[in-house]
Amino acid sequence: EVQLVESGGGLVQAGGSLRISCVASGFTFDDWAIGWFRRVPGKEREGVSCISNSDGNTYYRDSVKGRFTISSDNAKNTVYLQMNSLKPEDTAVYYCAARPGLRIPSTWSLGWDYDYWGEGTQVTVSS
Repeated sequence: EVQLVESGGGLVQAGGSLRISCVASGFTFDDWAIGWFRRVPGKEREGVSCISNSDGNTYYRDSVKGRFTISSDNAKNTVYLQMNSLKPEDTAVYYCAARPGLRIPSTWSLGWDYDYWGEGTQVTVSS
C-alpha cells in the first residue's frame, strides 16, 4: 500500500522556522519526484517545491525562493521542507505528493500527474 505521511506542522511566529517531513512507503522512492503543495480554504492549491529523488534537482515557486529548502533522504524515504523567515501568507495546509518519472516537467507546480497525495499538515504563521 502506498502512503505519504506528512508531519511537523504547527504554529510559529512570523520570521520563525519550521521543518515539515513527508515519509513515503509502498513504492520505489528513488524513481519518483516528491512535490510540496499548500492550500488555503477558498484559494487555489499552490505548488511550493519539488525534488527529483533520482538526480536531486529542485524547484521552487518564486514566493518561497531563498526562504524554503527542499531535501530528500533516500535512505529514509523522506522528503523535508525547511521553511525559514515564515510569513503569515505561508499559512496553509501543506501536502506532499508523488509523481513517477526521473524528470520534473515545467508544469510541476500545477499538481498534474501526481499519483499519490498525503493527508496534509497544518502550518500557521502568526503576525
